[in-house]
Amino acid sequence: MSKASTQSNERHYYFEGCFNFRDIGGYATANGANVAWGRYFRSGRMDRMTASDLLRVEELGIKTQIDLRRPEEVRYQGRGPLPDQGTRYIANSVLTDRSIARLNRETGTWGLRYIGYLRYDTEPWRQMFEELARAESYPVMVHCVAGKDRTGVATALVLSILGVDRSDVELDFILTNKEVERHTAYVEQGPGFPAGMDRESFMFAAGVREQAIVEFLDGVDEHYGGPAALLRSIGVNDDMQQAIRNHLLDS
Repeated sequence: MSKASTQSNERHYYFEGCFNFRDIGGYATANGANVAWGRYFRSGRMDRMTASDLLRVEELGIKTQIDLRRPEEVRYQGRGPLPDQGTRYIANSVLTDRSIARLNRETGTWGLRYIGYLRYDTEPWRQMFEELARAESYPVMVHCVAGKDRTGVATALVLSILGVDRSDVELDFILTNKEVERHTAYVEQGPGFPAGMDRESFMFAAGVREQAIVEFLDGVDEHYGGPAALLRSIGVNDDMQQAIRNHLLDS
């Protein structure tokens, strides 16, 4: 078992009303550095946090919230509690109605769909990485609704350009599945499943498939020459990528 595997409980924050909230710190890189703890957090929606959750999350001192949700998702769910705690809020929807329509027409699900995220509308992704290149952004929170697809793609690219081994990038992606049972129980006992969904379908939707990140990273390698080259192609130059390494790696 890898060191990253043994750290999975340490990186998860088991909030009462928020799921898939975790720290990407601790992964080793090819040059002997480690990803710093307490610098980059990833999560699903945070608007259902309890009073106890709010006290715990405030202790993390998150300075910037990068919200990857669509505007209609934000209107329905709200921004969450971080802006009220002094966190700078950045609305950075990486999917639009137009790009979703293309995804539905032209791609399947999972890995191939993830590649379409970056192919159909590159500017929001460039803006997100531009924010990650700024020292004043940290500690940062990157999130969407479930913290698994949009957030998973963003974090896989970040870990890749930091030099984290691909096996650990894939591991970080599938750690989402540790929260599926707890998340499902919360929804079942509280707000209820979305219209048209039962327990089984919700559990399927809340989780991720390991093959998805494999297909995504394979596609990035095949079509772009790797994550760093993909990011350069959308305007995230080498200086920006190096700045992100400077902010997120312990020497």
